[in-house]
Amino acid sequence: MDEERFIEMETRFAYQEKAIKELNEVIIEQQKAIDKLEAGFAKLNKDFGQVSQILSGSDGPADEKPPHY
Repeated sequence: MDEERFIEMETRFAYQEKAIKELNEVIIEQQKAIDKLEAGFAKLNKDFGQVSQILSGSDGPADEKPPHY
């Protein structure tokens, strides 16, 4: 009886090890995706800042109403 229980515990342990390894691989891939998204967001933020500077440096403030109002 003890041997059967020991074999069952080893089997469960093997499945848990496999599941942990698979979950770890998923986490690694998700972190890579997050890093890529953060880099893209940082670039967009930088580009938006440059466009804002260009627009604010034009003829007047961006929130100024046109003369026909």
